[in-house]
Amino acid sequence: MLKLEHQTLNDRAYGALKQELISGAFSPGQSLVIRKLAETFGISTTPIREALQRLVAERLLEMQNNRSIIVPLLSEPAFEELTRIRIAVEGLAGEMAATRMGESGLAEIRAALAGMQHAIEARDARSYLSLNEAFHFAIYRHAGAPILLNMIRDLWGRVGPYLKLLMQADGYIPQSNDAHRGIVAALEQRNGQAVRVSLEQDIAAAAAILSENLRAG
Repeated sequence: MLKLEHQTLNDRAYGALKQELISGAFSPGQSLVIRKLAETFGISTTPIREALQRLVAERLLEMQNNRSIIVPLLSEPAFEELTRIRIAVEGLAGEMAATRMGESGLAEIRAALAGMQHAIEARDARSYLSLNEAFHFAIYRHAGAPILLNMIRDLWGRVGPYLKLLMQADGYIPQSNDAHRGIVAALEQRNGQAVRVSLEQDIAAAAAILSENLRAG
């Protein structure tokens, strides 16, 4: 985790903690200790406390009866609902991005795709997840739809803590880049419908693995 500057305002603490949720830095059910987070980010406890309360209000975090704050544990029905919503809104963002992404954007996602393949071969889960996030959000930013982008960030804030579990599933790793290659090919062809379909396949394949994990748990 990167340390924040001491003059950071509450909004920056909030943004940093939300990004940690999106990136899967926290685990499902993990208790978040204010003092430890303040030490990690190099700031006082007050902006951390207020940022955590804001995330609780948004239901990205959960306050227990003893006032401790944890990363929520998702039930299987809740996860299925999130998956259906993600498929709808991320598919829409991808379709919108198809006609708006220029060569620099395509170069960015091609680089992320190549990096993910290297991470898969090296069994480097941390790098894969980071590049997977970069890949997806590079696409969604090109949709030119800031409200939609914020919705997607909120959804990833809920599912992000579970994504690291994907790299523990042997059945997922060999085919984890297949849909990504389809997404890139569709973007190169400016085919919005094909981008949507490939994104839907990508999200659904990952969700199927995670659903098995939730049932086993």
